[in-house]
Amino acid sequence: MILSSPPLLELRNVSVHRESQRALDRISLTITTGEHVAILGPNGCGKSTLIHTLTRDCYPYLLDGDDWSLRILGRDRWNVFDLRSMMGIVNNDLMLACRRDYTAREVILSGFFSSIGVWPNHEVTDAMRTKVDEMLDLLEIPHLADRAVFETSSGEGRRVLIGRALITNPPALVLDEPSTSLDLRAMRELREILRKIALRGTSLILVTHHVDEIIPEIERVVLMNRGRVVKDGPKREILTSENLSELFDVPGLELAERDGYFNCW
Repeated sequence: MILSSPPLLELRNVSVHRESQRALDRISLTITTGEHVAILGPNGCGKSTLIHTLTRDCYPYLLDGDDWSLRILGRDRWNVFDLRSMMGIVNNDLMLACRRDYTAREVILSGFFSSIGVWPNHEVTDAMRTKVDEMLDLLEIPHLADRAVFETSSGEGRRVLIGRALITNPPALVLDEPSTSLDLRAMRELREILRKIALRGTSLILVTHHVDEIIPEIERVVLMNRGRVVKDGPKREILTSENLSELFDVPGLELAERDGYFNCW
């Protein structure tokens, strides 16, 4: 008998309050291991709160007696440091934290310790150093190894953070608005890197309000608004002019697909 692996993420009736506002409202969502998913919605819809809930920076609460559950890889309790090694997170808060006098090599290496930078009490092994070199090659940034992250471009810095997130071989990479501050070239390069990562078998969970960030390998799209999942399904069924016009409250949006990418105007 072959036992199926537990879902990567499993949320049921999860509600979260932030600053007296209900940021997530009885949200239910299941993502299987190996699945590539985009979570799309306008600013303020609850996307970032969802990420903070997964990383235990925000906690659900019981609403009107409802029962809720939040499981990651089948477990509802995690040591937060173990959890960080199982789910690589890349967001803009982390980008700001890493823009110190740390080299790209040090930032990627620090992913082994769930820290920002390498500290004197960290025991760095030769195997770790080798893994960092392999990650620099994978992300096509070996030339940045000894450069301070604050000296890199936004696109280069984003790749360094992806390296930090992936260094422990997590089953999933979660990206929160990854193209913020990127120009067209950096955006294209980032999308190609994400495609390479997806093809290696790492689940991608892309949280965004930009349709053109959704790479061809992502086949499922979840639409969020006002703290709720409003639509969830195959990409070509969910990404329609009507759905996006309603989601972003912009009548008459047009949508086009080319080479597996969607653009909206």
